[in-house]
Amino acid sequence: MAKSPEIKGFHYITHVENLPSILQHGILSHAQIEAQKLPFTPIYDSVIVGNRKSKATPDRDSLWEYANLYLQPRNPMMYRVVHEKGRKDLAVVGVKPDILNGANVLLTDGNAANNPTQFYHVPEGLKVIAGQWSVIQAEYWRPDDGSKRKIMAECLVPDKVSPDHIHSIYVADQDTKKRAEGILGLCKVPIVPEPKMFFHPLFSTRIGANISLIDGDMFFSNMQTLTVSVNLQGIMGKGLASRAKYQFPDVYVVYQDACRARRITSTKPFLYKREASLDEELADLSAPLDTPNAVKWFLLFATKRKWRENSRIEDIEGGLQWFRDHFAGEGVGSLAMPALGCGLGGLAWSEVGPIMCRYLHGLGIQVAIYLPRERGIDPRYLKESYLLGSKGKP
Repeated sequence: MAKSPEIKGFHYITHVENLPSILQHGILSHAQIEAQKLPFTPIYDSVIVGNRKSKATPDRDSLWEYANLYLQPRNPMMYRVVHEKGRKDLAVVGVKPDILNGANVLLTDGNAANNPTQFYHVPEGLKVIAGQWSVIQAEYWRPDDGSKRKIMAECLVPDKVSPDHIHSIYVADQDTKKRAEGILGLCKVPIVPEPKMFFHPLFSTRIGANISLIDGDMFFSNMQTLTVSVNLQGIMGKGLASRAKYQFPDVYVVYQDACRARRITSTKPFLYKREASLDEELADLSAPLDTPNAVKWFLLFATKRKWRENSRIEDIEGGLQWFRDHFAGEGVGSLAMPALGCGLGGLAWSEVGPIMCRYLHGLGIQVAIYLPRERGIDPRYLKESYLLGSKGKP
């Protein structure tokens, strides 16, 4: 039997303009908002909201009668709102886990408006949630294995969540925090910037004319082409390669074919011009997307010849030279790239960083370099003077 998960809270996604009403009246169901004629700034497509209105639960005629909370706010619905609308005015209201003690509360095993989703009263629902806890806490999801639906598991509270149950308000950055503080004035509920929750980087700084150094999740980058570090043996075992293998199975198939056909070498990356829409895979599709064509390409860049070996700096430099020579002809419009050979490759950012920045600087396209997450970097190695100095210029 799965161990009961330690649920630290639930989450309600809203517009910052709604925060004063929420702290005064609570998180209300759509039916209650209408009944009380309260002003409300929507963030969801009207079709999405309408779909929920027509969906019944075992206890009531409509989801419209519940305040809906997510276990994981970093989910396909948040992705849709952030990326389709370009929203920077969102807030996530954190709700204490004792909301489960209320009468007639329901838990779901996925997006409540989705037909396969089941509804449970709390004791049974906690057992179901325990069985899919790893999915709910995951960094990513897929449309073909149920994880896209399951990561959106909900807590449905009849009518309202009292303000007494609210413990925090999360926002994407300091600017949104200042805006929320301006709207709320003196507020006992802490307002906490949590960039990752909103698919924002934890850290970002500019280098030269076209390069950003980023601490964040590269697979949610808005760059056109994403780089995956690979070896020449067709094995995606760890790190970003493993993530790509499971999140994008077609990339793995193309990579193996490229290795067998020797279309990828130690100094020649392989560009996979993927045609599927990444937004359609990641975003909630309760209604059609306004902009469903965020097609991503993948640059398969060999940082190891054999998967057990460390990376070689000369191979990385050769691959960067190939990209510099060919990116324009291939049609690459922007690029996201990890710190090549760092982490599992055994190389140091202090050595790799200057080489990457000097080959990628001044190309006329935006380049996002995602910093190593395995260990901290001395701040002096992030300075433009160090990364774009004369040493090692191509």
